[in-house]
Amino acid sequence: MLALSAEGTLPKVDYAIFADTGWEPKAVYDHLDRLEQEIAGPAGIPIFRVSSGNIRADALDPDHRFASMPLHILNKDGRAGMTRRQCTGEYKIKPIKKKVRELLGYPYPTRIPKGVFVEQWVGISTDEFHRAKDADVKYMRNRHPLITDMNWSRSDCVRYLTSRGLAGTPKSSCLGCPFHGNAQWRHIRDTSPEEWQDVVEFDAAIRQGNARANASGNQLLGQAFLHRSRVPLSDAPIDHVTAAEWAARQHQLGDETPDADEAEHGVADGCSPWACRGEVEPVQGDFGLAS
Repeated sequence: MLALSAEGTLPKVDYAIFADTGWEPKAVYDHLDRLEQEIAGPAGIPIFRVSSGNIRADALDPDHRFASMPLHILNKDGRAGMTRRQCTGEYKIKPIKKKVRELLGYPYPTRIPKGVFVEQWVGISTDEFHRAKDADVKYMRNRHPLITDMNWSRSDCVRYLTSRGLAGTPKSSCLGCPFHGNAQWRHIRDTSPEEWQDVVEFDAAIRQGNARANASGNQLLGQAFLHRSRVPLSDAPIDHVTAAEWAARQHQLGDETPDADEAEHGVADGCSPWACRGEVEPVQGDFGLAS
């Protein structure tokens, strides 16, 4: 959307906002720098980088209130589950709203007058039109140009990015996101040893639950894992290539595999603001620990 706006295919936006969780892959930060230098800057579009903190550091800090990640839980009775997902709201939506209020001239807790709002573009393509929804506040009105203006699928977006020399656009998500599929875990391991070591160490550190809850003496209900197999990431079966991945390898660049499976490719919508995976039902409320 930024490139389409910069070149004039879509109307020129006033600003672009990147919500930084503090734990994105280096490739994402490098790509953001490139977008700023080669596309946004020359077009006169400021990019604001906003943050609520570093999600990795916060998760391991017993003195910090933790916004739960959707971790895979193995309960003491052998049942599998997931913890509540609060990280998107805390580390993506909250800092974006704060910046929008500042841009409107009404920082919190100032009341925003009726009828004052921003039009916010959200990059959802036609493949996921069912995730196109409005913001939950009146001072932000969501618009989905890839659907309403361009009628573009994900494949159309990939083709366009390729034509602009941006074929290697990385997916923005936390380095240790529990929604990663095997392909994403393998990519980290095989292309970035330092980042792989980072996520393996984090996976081991969260095994016994939320650091703050532990410090408070809460009763342990189970073990937490980053990988859906609920075994340590260093031992997880990430080299298993599913039928979906094999089929995807046979397609040309940009083609989609209709039956792509989450175990291999991860959750398609990831943690995009206002397109959050809401159907995950938590089994434990807070990092596998009693509340």
